[in-house]
Amino acid sequence: MRRPRRNRKSPTIRSMVREHEVSVTDLMFPLFLTEGKQIQHEIASMPGIFRHSPDEIKKEIDACLALGLSSFVLFPHIADSLKDPYATISYNQNIYLNTIQQLKSDYGDSICLMTDVAMDPYSTDGHDGLVVEGKIVNDETLPILGKMALAQAQAGADILGPSDMMDGRVGFIRDLLDQEGYIDTSIMSYTAKYASSFYGPFRDALDSAPKAGDKKTYQMDPGNVTEALVEAELDVQEGADFLMVKPALSYLDVIKTLYDQFDIPIAAYNVSGEYAMVKAAAAKGWLHNDSVRNEMLLSMKRAGAKIIITYFAKEYAFSLKR
Repeated sequence: MRRPRRNRKSPTIRSMVREHEVSVTDLMFPLFLTEGKQIQHEIASMPGIFRHSPDEIKKEIDACLALGLSSFVLFPHIADSLKDPYATISYNQNIYLNTIQQLKSDYGDSICLMTDVAMDPYSTDGHDGLVVEGKIVNDETLPILGKMALAQAQAGADILGPSDMMDGRVGFIRDLLDQEGYIDTSIMSYTAKYASSFYGPFRDALDSAPKAGDKKTYQMDPGNVTEALVEAELDVQEGADFLMVKPALSYLDVIKTLYDQFDIPIAAYNVSGEYAMVKAAAAKGWLHNDSVRNEMLLSMKRAGAKIIITYFAKEYAFSLKR
């Protein structure tokens, strides 16, 4: 009689036959940047996650490197006084571009630094694209995204992350980068970014919620999977180096679908709401933070994600080091 339990009878045997494990090298840690010095402002809806001033960002990266964590996604918290409808500050001299340049100067290739390409952190409208007469317009947004992407590449970003979901933006950015000589700057496309209810804490972190309307005309409908294949095929044709699914936990089937169909790395974004749910339940004693965290990350790896962007990255790295 075959007995599968024989392969589960001890921790050593379970470890030996385990099909999937999450490594620190699979993880990217989101960091939030804000103006000032010696600032560490905890985000109330994301316990343990902070807005950092540039000097504190460096300390955070040093702490992560000591744990073996070396890949980061940087997001800017921009003062309202600097925002306008055209996100002009995004490609002019600003704290975000200056910090990217300084970090790459300080750390070089010992870190991988990914940036965010979208209008919402810099726009008075809070939308990822340009708003004209109440409508988020696509083609008119592309030159703005192109200027933003080029400025980030010039600052030294390793990977650009177009998170805007405008049609054709990957090809537009890739062509512009190649024309300007940035052929080695990678693009991780937010390929299947769903119009999700799990983004609330992130918008708290950046003060970037839309001032009117929602993002359903450009982010994907949560009921659709086939559409993700369409988006992925276009992004691959346009020159994306990675395909991302966002959120992760509620869209494991989409991660698996893209993994099965495409031969470039798939990334999963374990978003702020997914993180906040675990932290809130753990604070109440309803769930065990570490075991639930590990199970969530493992589910994303098992579904096919080679890269997991997660707010759990630093604490997971610490747990392995410990």
